[in-house]
Amino acid sequence: MKYLKMKSLRTLCLAATLGATGIATFLPVQSAVAQVRTLPDFTDLVEQVGPSVVNIRTMEKVAARSQQGSPNEEEMLEFFRRFGLPIPNIPKQAPRQNRPQQQEEEQPRGVGSGFILSSDGLIMTNAHVVDGADEVLVTLTDKREFKAKIIGADKRTDVAVVKIEATGLPAVKVGDVNRLKVGEWVMAIGSPFGLENTVTAGIVSAKQRDTGDYLPFIQTDVAINPGNSGGPLINMRGEVVGINSQIYSRSGGFMGISFSIPMDEAVRVSDQLRSSGRVSRGRIGVQIDQVSKDVAESIGLGKPIGALVRGVEAGSPAEKAGVEAGDIITKFDGKTIDKSSDLPRMVGSTKPGTRSTVTVFRRGASKDLSVVIAEIEADKPLVKTQGREDKPKGSAAGQAFGLAVSELTEAQRKEASLKGGVKVEAAVEAAARAGLREGDIILALANTEVASVKEFDAAIAKLDKNKPLNVLFRRGEWTQYAVIRVAR
Repeated sequence: MKYLKMKSLRTLCLAATLGATGIATFLPVQSAVAQVRTLPDFTDLVEQVGPSVVNIRTMEKVAARSQQGSPNEEEMLEFFRRFGLPIPNIPKQAPRQNRPQQQEEEQPRGVGSGFILSSDGLIMTNAHVVDGADEVLVTLTDKREFKAKIIGADKRTDVAVVKIEATGLPAVKVGDVNRLKVGEWVMAIGSPFGLENTVTAGIVSAKQRDTGDYLPFIQTDVAINPGNSGGPLINMRGEVVGINSQIYSRSGGFMGISFSIPMDEAVRVSDQLRSSGRVSRGRIGVQIDQVSKDVAESIGLGKPIGALVRGVEAGSPAEKAGVEAGDIITKFDGKTIDKSSDLPRMVGSTKPGTRSTVTVFRRGASKDLSVVIAEIEADKPLVKTQGREDKPKGSAAGQAFGLAVSELTEAQRKEASLKGGVKVEAAVEAAARAGLREGDIILALANTEVASVKEFDAAIAKLDKNKPLNVLFRRGEWTQYAVIRVAR
């Protein structure tokens, strides 16, 4: 007697029994009713949101007959602008002697997408779509074309708002990004490669994707290509949850990874652009880094959370509040900082002049500090000066950890703006493996400050060389941790 089993995923499974007569008799083996899920139908969403999506063309004024490029030149330039690559210098025709001055004419500069924020003509798009444009042209789905005025653009978040003179326009509905789930279906409408009103769809691949200082992007597998920039990312409720902004690509085309600006962040930026034409962001003046697992465990923090302060800007709000290099900022205004990139977003979204509280983990204990938020400014260049000093006699008390140190001279302390510390004269074996090197300034050992070689020797004497040693040290302008493990 033979049994033939036929298996089918999530369906009724039957077995056929072949008897002596050769007649097959089917017997039920398993009975199950599978939940059937159909693919989503986007037709209603396209009819609902499609009229709110616009095509954006930008123009720039150039000298007549001065261009040497081909028709594909603008697409190439858009590619470089889109991916943040240096824009190549395109040779232009040199003026001849005694040639009459050429008149200016408008040439196409780029193409992108946008969507209507309000019925009176406010439109949201990407900052890189309108950056450098002398004229912005907006085309609606009913083929009406308008010249748009740039209300404001913010390059840090890549958000821009433009205005056309029209009324009764179909505005989009803004969705709640917090309700968006990974795996959820989403749709995009835009003008990839200049092809207007193109619809693509996919799922949310990830949220809170770190690709920038101020934005936790939404990652999707929706097909986004050059020209889609500035178009809406739409959920299944017909709400806009993001602005399509970036793609990951090796060829310039779609490769399954696209990034969108979360709509809550975009709305916050657009509100400031509409009210003042610019975005005001807070700053406290610290240089930060991630907290590694090794550092967190060795200093008693436990989990690798927060932002490690590597440096504090002189005269900054952080310095005035008492924040020190080596501190780990674990909370801002009571909100936990899970990773270092959370801090600039929290501080940046705080209005300058606001008094906030930062919680720092220092020497094994947490401490709340009050800081007055300042307005962000251009980054200051780091200036590192080096003085020539006679090398002081070193100490070898840290030999078990691969360290030899010496006193800092008064001039070295003053130059580095330090109250204490010891200079590394040699870092070998365990210390070298931990990343320390000659010239570093050690500020603390195992959460104990060391202001001199004597204090360094005393701290070393108390240590168990079989346990990891956390070292807070200064290198150049910045402060960081190292964890020394002595090989057994």
